[in-house]
Amino acid sequence: MHIEPFGVEMWMNDWENKCEWNLAETCVDSITISELLTLTGKDESDLAGLLSMKMTYGAIEGSVRLRTAIASLYDQQKVANVLVTHGTIGANMLIHKSLVSAGDKVIAVVPTYQQHYSIPASIGAEVCQLKLREENRWLPDPDALRDLAVAGTRLIALNNPNNPTGALMDRQMLEEIADIARAVDAWVLCDEVYRGTDQNGSGMTASIADVYEKGVSTASMSKAYSLAGLRLGWIAGPEQLLESVMIHRDYDTISVGMIDDHFATMALEHRDRLLARSHSITRDNLATLAAWVDAEPLISWVKPLAGTTALLKYDLPVSSRDFCISLLKETGVMFTPGSALDMEGYVRIGFANNHEVLVQGLDRVSAFLRKA
Repeated sequence: MHIEPFGVEMWMNDWENKCEWNLAETCVDSITISELLTLTGKDESDLAGLLSMKMTYGAIEGSVRLRTAIASLYDQQKVANVLVTHGTIGANMLIHKSLVSAGDKVIAVVPTYQQHYSIPASIGAEVCQLKLREENRWLPDPDALRDLAVAGTRLIALNNPNNPTGALMDRQMLEEIADIARAVDAWVLCDEVYRGTDQNGSGMTASIADVYEKGVSTASMSKAYSLAGLRLGWIAGPEQLLESVMIHRDYDTISVGMIDDHFATMALEHRDRLLARSHSITRDNLATLAAWVDAEPLISWVKPLAGTTALLKYDLPVSSRDFCISLLKETGVMFTPGSALDMEGYVRIGFANNHEVLVQGLDRVSAFLRKA
């Protein structure tokens, strides 16, 4: 089976360990197990309970306690509507494999995480890209989606909050998309891995799983919860679909690790504390980034409303890959080139890392731009 190389992941593999100031990171500043214990009101003595944990496969779907905690993130989902996976990347793969066959029509917004157009294409689906446009603040054009969503459309793939733009579809827009999908009996997959990072209020984006009867949400512990090292994600959606997903899952996952399940449960049962930390980081850092963009004549953007990334347009006669390689070699600062996201002329910045890293990294980028 042929599949296109994964642009962003190849870039990360090549350069992530060669930079000094990683402004390509997409997770909210990752925490240690010690910090997780502190945030959840526990201490090292609580780790003693792990010593008697027998290292079996554990609950195949994920422990009931973990799935209960995940279900509580949604308005309409119950434990039976939740399946634990190997990260959001595993969740997305399973949904595409379970729903899409050769010859099916799939609509995917672009830019987005490359899984959502390259996986269905590798299966032999007809993939139509719905291009997000800067003049629309990187939000989907419902009329354009309606034109693409003809009879026989199998799946519409979204990403909300969006990576890399930080655009945010509100409940009203999700309901309009659900109406479009319902008219052609299509499924809607929404990659919601950045859910919980909205710049205002509780930070919680409305979920497609709560909006549409054929809506499927995927998410994980990686971004808003700062625990990418657990490699734990989930699918929230209709029970009948999860039964189909389980057939595929038996071939490539079986179960997630029991220790991962344990710490994810601990985190989600105290999610208000983890999200409060994430909101402090993302909101303060975005304000810092916004002030920097305002002061840089060669940089423009649509300010994100959520997420941990922003898409920056640069006014220089050079490819995004060459720009990023030169920046990294001269300053030690790492961005992600837009070409890795099929968005030439832009770079992606991750702004949710340590504040001092962001500030010093941006200072170095400013010096680089002044010499350009």
